[in-house]
Amino acid sequence: MFWLGLIVLMMMQPVSTLWAAETRIATIDLSRAFDEFKRTKEADKTLQAKGSEKKAERDKKIAEIKKLKDELELLSDKGKQEKQALIDQKVKELQEFDREVRDSLRQERDQIVQEILKEIDQTIKNYGDKNGYTLILNDRVLLYKEKTLDVTNDIIELLNGASKGR
Repeated sequence: MFWLGLIVLMMMQPVSTLWAAETRIATIDLSRAFDEFKRTKEADKTLQAKGSEKKAERDKKIAEIKKLKDELELLSDKGKQEKQALIDQKVKELQEFDREVRDSLRQERDQIVQEILKEIDQTIKNYGDKNGYTLILNDRVLLYKEKTLDVTNDIIELLNGASKGR
């Protein structure tokens, strides 16, 4: 029985050595690659500009409602009812505007994030193929890694270099 175990152990050793020799593993800090990618920064600026435009529109609507409320106090009872109806309508329009803007910006952000993640994923795959990696793992799921396994800087360089042509 001892000899059988020894033979099995000896047969497995070359396989494990062969596997280790051919396996190249790297890690990437995917969130850092996303954050430092120029396209991410450009998309953030674009979305912030759109958000600022919508905020300016919203501020105008709020100012109009405040003006109507100020006018409300100077009117007779009949005039107050009509003015209050107009204020209620404007408040409802403001709420609808807020909802539409929030949904529109969220959809646009989600689409941009999805496109950026696809580009990052493709860059990682191309890098892995070109450099002979068997596995490239997201480092968020690792408990320990050697710093030499991290290819995040290489991927960020490739991403930002590729985005210059855009």
